[in-house]
Amino acid sequence: GFSVDLIHRDSPKSPSYDPSLSPHQRLTKAVHRSYNRAHRFFNATKWISTHTPQTNIVNHLGEYLVQYAIGTPPFPSLGVFDTASDVTWTQCKPCKNCFAQNLPIFAPHKYSSTYKRSRATTPVAPHFQQTTCSKTPRKTCLYSESYAGGSFSEGELAVDTLTLSTRRGKTVSIPHVKFGCGFRNGVPSGGGGESGVVGLGGGPSSLVRQLGRWTRGKFSYCLQVEFRVNARVSGRGLFSTPMAWKEPVTFYYLTMEGISIGNRRLRYSDDDDEKKPKPKPKRKAEEEGNIVIDSGTTLTLLPFGLYGRIVEVMKSSIKVERVADPQGVLELCYRLKSGDVMNMPAVTVHFRGADVRLTEDNVFARMSDVMVCLAAMPVEGRDAIYGNLWQVNFLVGYDLVKRTVSFKAADCGQ
Repeated sequence: GFSVDLIHRDSPKSPSYDPSLSPHQRLTKAVHRSYNRAHRFFNATKWISTHTPQTNIVNHLGEYLVQYAIGTPPFPSLGVFDTASDVTWTQCKPCKNCFAQNLPIFAPHKYSSTYKRSRATTPVAPHFQQTTCSKTPRKTCLYSESYAGGSFSEGELAVDTLTLSTRRGKTVSIPHVKFGCGFRNGVPSGGGGESGVVGLGGGPSSLVRQLGRWTRGKFSYCLQVEFRVNARVSGRGLFSTPMAWKEPVTFYYLTMEGISIGNRRLRYSDDDDEKKPKPKPKRKAEEEGNIVIDSGTTLTLLPFGLYGRIVEVMKSSIKVERVADPQGVLELCYRLKSGDVMNMPAVTVHFRGADVRLTEDNVFARMSDVMVCLAAMPVEGRDAIYGNLWQVNFLVGYDLVKRTVSFKAADCGQ
C-alpha cells in the first residue's frame, strides 16, 4: 500500500490560495460552496440523461486536491479529490475548450509513450457507464461528463500509467488506469487551478475500484489518503457503520439514527427527542441511506427539523455570549477568543452500529479570533450530508468489499 498527501484548497500549497483573505472570509466562502454542493447532490437525478452517456455524479470545486502524474514519463497533474464522483479525468491537448489551470495541459501523444485510446473491443469501456464507442473502423470510445451546475468534461476514454508520490518520498506507478482525456471542459467559475478530478466514489469506474490488488476496495483518509490492502481502520476506539444500497451508487450513503447532546438524544426523523413518546417504528428501508458522507462539503447539512432541535439544545446548554455572524450565513455563533473554553456538552453522532463522539473543533468552526459558529446548516427534505469539518481528526476508512465506513479518533496533524 501507499499514502499520499491531500492539499486543502485554501492552504498555501493550493493554486487557488488567496493570501489576502482572512480565515473568516475563507470559511465563509467554504460555507457557500457547501450550500451550493448540497443542491447538486439532492438534485442529481434531474441531471441524469437517458439519451446522452454521462455519469450520475455531482462535483464542483471540491475542498481537497491531490497531486499525481499521468503517462510515461510522468506528467504532473492536480485533481480535485472527490469521494462523490467516479471518473478520473484531466484536461488534454488538442484542447477545443479548456479552463485555466496552473500546470501545463497534458498532450498525450507528445508526452506519453504508454498512452492508449480505449477501443470498443477492449474490456475497458463496459465498466464506464457514461461511455459511447464509435462504429467506425477505429472503434474508439468517448466519454461525456455533465455535472449539475454547468461543469462538464468531454473527450476520449484512455488507458495510461498513473503515478503518485508517497508521503515517504517515493513514487508508486500504477499501469493500465482508465481515465478521461478531456478535450472540451468547462467550470462556470473558471476553476481553482486544478487540472481535473480524481474520482474515489463507489461506482465501477472509480479509481478505488481500478486499483484492484493494490487496495482490494479499501482506502482511508486523515488529512492524507492511504491506498492499501491494510488501510482498514482497526484497534480500540473503532466504530463501523454499513453503507446503504442506494442510487446513484457513486455516493457513500450511511444511516444516521440521531445525535446526542449531553443527556438529550435527538432522533433523526422525529419531530421531538426521545424523552417524548416514540412514534410507530418505520420500515427499515425508509430510514436507510439518509445521509451522504462527503469529503468535498465543508459543513454538515441536516434536515430542518433535526437542525432546529440541535440549535435549541445548544442554546440552552452553552452559557457563552451569543453573537451574530457578520456575513449573516450561520445561525448559531458565540463570542469566544482563541484558547477560551466553551464547555460544550458532549456531542455524539449515532450512525447505525457506530457512535462517533465529536469534539468542540468538529462541531464549531472558528470564524475569527473572537467568534465560533455551529458548523452545520439546514437543508430542505430528509436528505443530509456529513461534511468534512465533522470528520477532522478522525481516521475515516472505506471498505467497498464489506461495504462499511469506519471511524477512529486520531491526531491528523491539524
